[in-house]
Amino acid sequence: MDKKRGYRSWFYFRIGWNTYFAFIMAAINTLTITYYLAIENYPVLKELFPTFEQYILIVVSIGVPLLAFTGYAHYKRTKAFRAETDIWIESNPYQARWVVNTEMILGLNLKLSEFIIKLLKGEKLNA
Repeated sequence: MDKKRGYRSWFYFRIGWNTYFAFIMAAINTLTITYYLAIENYPVLKELFPTFEQYILIVVSIGVPLLAFTGYAHYKRTKAFRAETDIWIESNPYQARWVVNTEMILGLNLKLSEFIIKLLKGEKLNA
């Protein structure tokens, strides 16, 4: 386990960095840069977003639902996620085997459940 601890820690660090820290910092960075470099320099945009706080509120209220819909479309409506999954299974063949094993185990559980129901009803067991 000690040999794997370093690799596991590195994996957890990457997940934490990519999923949380980098995401939050990128959002803060994007909001700050777009407001102070773009909006403040254009009077028309400055009228739409008079303060940084109002800009954040408006962008977040539009951006979060828009990005949630985009994520939904990525997983459910486009072929992009299917291609990603194909690549993932190609690079990790154990995942493909896991699907086959799961189907086999579900079939076995169904058959066992049928046998248990027959036993409870007092019926004779047959394959």
